[in-house]
Amino acid sequence: QVQLVESGGGLVQAGGSLRLSCAASGRTFDNWDMGWFRQAPGEEREFVAGIRWTVGTTYYADSVKGRFTISRDNAKNTVYLQMNSLKPEDTAVYYCNAVTSSTYWGQGTQVTVSS
Repeated sequence: QVQLVESGGGLVQAGGSLRLSCAASGRTFDNWDMGWFRQAPGEEREFVAGIRWTVGTTYYADSVKGRFTISRDNAKNTVYLQMNSLKPEDTAVYYCNAVTSSTYWGQGTQVTVSS
């Protein structure tokens, strides 16, 4: 059973930084795509950033390019999202996502950016 557990959310002022972590367990993650999505109140869930586990190729939504960085620690089976220069519009629940033949989601962590 794959489990994804997010942590690191919180309240931060505009311009500040946060680092989210997603600890994955239940199997090895070679050839998986992992990523972060977010959902603001009244909005649909949207893609934020992704990483190919084996090769480390990264992908970003245009809205976060240059501000957010996704990375992984193979030994810890953990994916990170470093978020810098945060804006109030980044406020959302952030979800970790893992995809192979199935799709898995974490429980989400709240990020609130005050102006």
